[in-house]
Amino acid sequence: MHCVYVIKSLSFSDRIYVGYTTNLKRRFETHNAGGSIYTANYKPWKLLLYLNFEDEVKAKNFERYLKTSAGKAFAKKRLW
Repeated sequence: MHCVYVIKSLSFSDRIYVGYTTNLKRRFETHNAGGSIYTANYKPWKLLLYLNFEDEVKAKNFERYLKTSAGKAFAKKRLW
């Protein structure tokens, strides 16, 4: 499975991160351990949402969309 996930910082409530992985458990542990340069300064994290896709291209396209201004507006209104 290909997973698009959204995590939120517990230390900085305005910080949200969108990512893609094929192993959500391992990736989430990496974020909370400080193993990602983009999220290390804002740990600990909590998982807000994840969506599983069978198609890798669709998952990566959806992740890319959620990182755009239109995608952020959509997610803020509809997903969290």
